[in-house]
Amino acid sequence: MSESKPPTPTPGDTYKGWLFKWTNYIKGYQRRWFVLSNGLLSYYRTQAEMGHTCRGTINLATANIAVEDSCSFVISNGGAQTYHLKASSEVERQRWITALELAKAKAVRMQAESDDSGDDCPSVPPTSGQGGGCRNSEVQSTLRTMTSKVEDLSTCNDLIVKHGSALQRSLSELEGIRGGGDMGDKIRQVTERATLFRITSNAMINACRDFLSLAQNHNKRWQKALQTERDQRIRLEETLEQLAKQHNHLERAFRGATVLPPSFSNPALGNKTGVSGKGDASDEDDDNEFFDAMEDPAEFITVPADPKYHRRSGSNVSGLSSETGMDDQSVNFDEQSLASNLESPQPLELEPVRQRRTRIPDKPNYYLNLWSIMKNCIGKELSKIPMPVNFNEPISMLQRLSEDLEYYELLDKAAKCQSSLEQMCYVAAFTVSSYSTTVHRTGKPFNPLLGETFELDRQKECGYRSLCEQVSHHPPAAAHHAMSEKGWSLRQEITLASKFRGKYLSIMPLGSIQCIFEKTNNHYSWKKVTTTVHNIIVGKLWIDQSGEIDVVNHRTGDRCHLKFAPYSYFSRDVPRKVTGVVTDQEGKAHYVLSGTWDEKMEFSRIMQSSKGENGTEGKQRTVYQTLKAKEIWRKNPLPDGAENMYYFSSLALTLNEPEEGVAPTDSRRRPDQRLMEDGRWDEANAEKQRLEEKQRIARREREREAVKAASSPEEAVTEDSINDSPFKSKYSSLSLCPH
Repeated sequence: MSESKPPTPTPGDTYKGWLFKWTNYIKGYQRRWFVLSNGLLSYYRTQAEMGHTCRGTINLATANIAVEDSCSFVISNGGAQTYHLKASSEVERQRWITALELAKAKAVRMQAESDDSGDDCPSVPPTSGQGGGCRNSEVQSTLRTMTSKVEDLSTCNDLIVKHGSALQRSLSELEGIRGGGDMGDKIRQVTERATLFRITSNAMINACRDFLSLAQNHNKRWQKALQTERDQRIRLEETLEQLAKQHNHLERAFRGATVLPPSFSNPALGNKTGVSGKGDASDEDDDNEFFDAMEDPAEFITVPADPKYHRRSGSNVSGLSSETGMDDQSVNFDEQSLASNLESPQPLELEPVRQRRTRIPDKPNYYLNLWSIMKNCIGKELSKIPMPVNFNEPISMLQRLSEDLEYYELLDKAAKCQSSLEQMCYVAAFTVSSYSTTVHRTGKPFNPLLGETFELDRQKECGYRSLCEQVSHHPPAAAHHAMSEKGWSLRQEITLASKFRGKYLSIMPLGSIQCIFEKTNNHYSWKKVTTTVHNIIVGKLWIDQSGEIDVVNHRTGDRCHLKFAPYSYFSRDVPRKVTGVVTDQEGKAHYVLSGTWDEKMEFSRIMQSSKGENGTEGKQRTVYQTLKAKEIWRKNPLPDGAENMYYFSSLALTLNEPEEGVAPTDSRRRPDQRLMEDGRWDEANAEKQRLEEKQRIARREREREAVKAASSPEEAVTEDSINDSPFKSKYSSLSLCPH
């Protein structure tokens, strides 16, 4: 068993403990004693071996630390040393990861300082800029002076204690003398000791004053010097970054000038382009701590294309088309058509449309003992835990699925596209846009009851109509179908697998989404990524999306590979980053998409691609030369006061609005959901519990009927799904709820 560990050590502290190390396929993981000290990680078979036999050591200054699952992690220096390690628990693994990262940061810093040290002043820490030696001498002199003053203060303190004790004794003796000849001697002795105490105290006061004055004077100078050094370092980093970019562009231009013919008509170029090999697929079901993950290197990089691509006229399109493998009008036409789709105004609505509501009652502030509820939920399926409405938002999961259509205009524009690759850009942007509403939405939607439906009719306003239904209770599953007058249809079947791990909650959507365009008969499909809710117990809740999506056109074979980068404390990229590449059936890349899932997406036309240098993990990255990026999607701003209305978007505010003529099973008729929206949470909790218990009773009744039907097959073909259906029993009260 692993020994209990102290709190996470500070940089430089020794950290010891038991870990399991992978040895070979015969012995598997073996228990070893690991010691982390001074940037070096060593291991032994037992603690007794520490004095004489070390089994191996790895320098963290040049090592990479990567998390594999809830208990495993890998340490590698890129060469012959690679340690596959496993801790006894997730908490133990996190302690080791934290200690290793701190030790690595200090080792890298010490190595950099050692490399930068000069030979002129070996005993003085180096500083940048001219006159560094003089400044170092001045600093050392000041430090010596302050050290001397501190020693003086210590001496004065000892003397004050000594003389103060003696004075106290003399005063006590003086009080004990009632009279006599010794009175004068005692008084004189007390006076002398009091004088010594006063002199020592004055010396102490003067030393304190000198030390304070010296510290104040030099504190300002040191702060100014430190700020100067920081500014200079920032300027150097910016300059270095600019030089690296210029060097990269020059290198790409040089390669293009020396490898490619001036005519750009080499048909073999199509075989050299394409997307680099896909990296290791992320495991959606593991217990990775996304905020402690190492930065994942990009699979490709983009650089501006040669300006002659932008100056290419219509008469020269054919020459360029032969190089890119497209039709004669593929290059300029795609850009023009994309731009026209982005700028094309929506048709004016002649008929008056219904005015939808723009506000709901503000969210009340209810106190809830979170830990008393969550401590019994660790490791359980979220859909099987009775949760109070305090964790919810006043819409159901069916209505939340309908929110995917908030940016339906992307599919409207995709329906007008002539090129399937161009259409793929809009479908991919629509895929990313469905996550934009989750960035602030930490509330849990209501679990729909079996047979519950939701109809979203926006034919007059937007030209589409959507219908959702809960088709399974355990596991919970929903079916969604939407059709548009603009020539597209969307359907999805979604079920959720969720695990609560104490610090975070992982939600893994299962099922696929299908989108079909009538005009071209293009059939697209994709799946959703994992949603992670962090800081469940302590801290502010925040949501992250991570994973990979492959949007596939089953008619043409076109594909768009989207990558949602998980949040990493060590990454320099923007948070919530999404990148993607659109390729044809032969694997040749045509478009690059980039942006964030909570703000906007852009696309760029690829004019040329080549293999670049290896990345940080040895993966060869592809370099794409692209035209100027254009915005394809941007998130709509939230309505005023959204922070008090569960951060609902304008569409979400209208989803639970009461409407006439909806089905008795519609989500808008749920009484517990309506009570929560009105701010009556206590009543909503009671009603929610009543409905859930009613559903459980109906489920048990169905199971009994199924057993009975299985035992007597001849009676199975009876009228058992109309008069006594659970649909009727569950919703007998829903149509009576107040509107």
